[in-house]
Amino acid sequence: MLITFAPTRRRALAALLAIPVAALAACGGTDAGSGAAAPTGSSAPALDRNATLTLYNAQHDTLTKAWVEAFTAKTGIKVEIRQGSDLTMANQLAAEGAASPADVFLTENSPAMSLVENAGLFAPVDKATLAQVPAEYSPSTGNWVGIAARSTVLAYNPTKVTDAELPKSIMDLQDPKWSGKFGAAPKGADFQAIVSAMLELKGEAATKTWLAALKAGGQAHTGNSAAMKAVNAGTSATAVIYHYYWYGDQAKTKENSNNVKLHFFGGQDPGAFVSVSGGGVLKSSKHPAEAQALLQYITGKDGQKLLADSTAFEYCVGRDVPSNPALKPLAELGAPKVDPSKLNSKKVVDLMTAAGLI
Repeated sequence: MLITFAPTRRRALAALLAIPVAALAACGGTDAGSGAAAPTGSSAPALDRNATLTLYNAQHDTLTKAWVEAFTAKTGIKVEIRQGSDLTMANQLAAEGAASPADVFLTENSPAMSLVENAGLFAPVDKATLAQVPAEYSPSTGNWVGIAARSTVLAYNPTKVTDAELPKSIMDLQDPKWSGKFGAAPKGADFQAIVSAMLELKGEAATKTWLAALKAGGQAHTGNSAAMKAVNAGTSATAVIYHYYWYGDQAKTKENSNNVKLHFFGGQDPGAFVSVSGGGVLKSSKHPAEAQALLQYITGKDGQKLLADSTAFEYCVGRDVPSNPALKPLAELGAPKVDPSKLNSKKVVDLMTAAGLI
């Protein structure tokens, strides 16, 4: 396996727990010749065990490496990983078009998948793979599939904000009383995904107003980890982040989260948005059957259990595979219903640029 790195933002994921590949259970249907997951059922072509896939990866590199190693051990199919950030890799794919060497694209957030999909570059995901993931964690188009998820939360320092004072909605943070008391990492793809959900749910005018309040009275952090550290230190009362940064630190030394609690908005609020990490196969793939098999493995029970047993602390989205038991259950988050294919990264970037946030 070859891993190369494009320019990326900081990765905040701890190393995965070691899991012996030999212990992985058999996954889904198989091709008799290779033992690989059959991408489209009994009529699917036999997989080429000597193939080498090129994977453009914007997911956490340690998690993807674990998936790839297990997939290769199971099928013999090698995977070269090219690492980069969500929108950097998505824009690269759009620029490369049909000439791209990529077979598969994995992301942390949905807007990057939508960018590639809107460029017409994805092949439809095999139905057997789509069936492994509930519909709410994949786009309605079927051109890519959910592979993991993360919840929006408000990290807060209880010495600065009491539970009774917590906002009922993320939209309440635009109230002048929160000026100087909330922050975010506006330049990151994570926060931009949250804003894209706000745009879809509340519309452009409400989103503009909220972003103006963030610019005027909010604190800009360099990333989710930096935002949480600021809350922990008391230099920021609250910050909008994703859940797994807190869970990951709590599982280690707690040095960056010991003074931090998480507020889950719930109630289908934009602040309860669950961002879907996606995977898709490029139309231009030279190994489409093998690329589809990789997606089927990641979304299947073996791939999702590998996620659940890791220290990634992201939510599993595959059917009948529970997430890490430390997490608040996905079904209890009260997340709003958002079709991932409708998240508009370009419009969000335009709005945030106009607001002076990026």
